[in-house]
Amino acid sequence: MEKKPKFRKSWQEKLKDKKDLPKFVIITDKMSKRWGKPGDTCVIPAPMEVDEIMRKVPKGKLTTINQIRQKLAKKHGVTIGCPITTGIFAWVAAHAADEAKAEGKKRITPFWRTLKEGGVINEKYPGGVKEQKGILKKEGFKVIPKGKKSVVMDFEKYLS
Repeated sequence: MEKKPKFRKSWQEKLKDKKDLPKFVIITDKMSKRWGKPGDTCVIPAPMEVDEIMRKVPKGKLTTINQIRQKLAKKHGVTIGCPITTGIFAWVAAHAADEAKAEGKKRITPFWRTLKEGGVINEKYPGGVKEQKGILKKEGFKVIPKGKKSVVMDFEKYLS
């Protein structure tokens, strides 16, 4: 019997895979140490929901993963957006955008405008810190070193 070759999903396919999401969970005692108080509610978003928020950040503006989580929570009427899946799906959205760019698509999600807490550039996004720093500088932002990280100076002024 012949084995079928395994094909990996593209980043764009991963982004569109809803995975039966969004889902909602109630924060347990164990979870409450990091995410809120027991009984609070949490949304585990679909990947496209995260991408949709990232895609709407205009030139000259920035957002953070925490802001995305707040927008997801508000949209779904819950206490918080899941920190883990929101971060993972932002990473998937960034790679899907990079993949689309490589295919010649012009309108891609501006993932470099989505920062980590404290205005830190996400080193796990395509191109790493160096490439994102270059794009952010071209868009008029000043990037400074902060310890081993790179941070957008006064990023709070530019949050969308």
